Amino acid sequence: MSSDKASSLASIGRAMRLPLLGAVLLAAAGTTLALAGTSSPARLAQSPEKFLADNEHHKGVQKTPSGLQYKIIKKGKGVQPKINDMVSVEYQGSLTDGTVFDSTARNGGAPVMMPVARVIPGFSEALQLMQQGGEYRFWIPPQLGYGAEGAGGVIPPNAVLIFDVKLVSVVPAPPADAASLPTIQ
Repeated sequence: MSSDKASSLASIGRAMRLPLLGAVLLAAAGTTLALAGTSSPARLAQSPEKFLADNEHHKGVQKTPSGLQYKIIKKGKGVQPKINDMVSVEYQGSLTDGTVFDSTARNGGAPVMMPVARVIPGFSEALQLMQQGGEYRFWIPPQLGYGAEGAGGVIPPNAVLIFDVKLVSVVPAPPADAASLPTIQ
């Protein structure tokens, strides 16, 4: 081989190495991103029973007879809501893979007023464990949440729901006999 041919082949080799290296790096990055994208569904694929069984052994996690799990982040000192009360809360709801499906921050940031009796059973039970000013994390099993149906294409079937909740205030329900009390005129 002449030195001109060898020089030309070496130049071609160097010229091809950069695009080839770029293609290899792009392929590696794509594979990494693809695998990263599947990590969330893989965590969701873990059965709710397994997730909750593992979770209940974490420090500070408590469990009610219904299966609701909770951890007290900050103990409140105020009123504890009852089933017919209204509450004002700040919250974030997420799935076990970390996907946030709802929060007060997403909805303007102001606390939300809600009736304790008119939310999913697990959230209703959770609220009644708290005292005004308290902050808790709750893990709601599917049977106390949206069950096998899921909700609105956002919450998959049989999902464990994780809520971080701050109980801002409690508005007690009026006494049941308040309607029968005479009015002052």
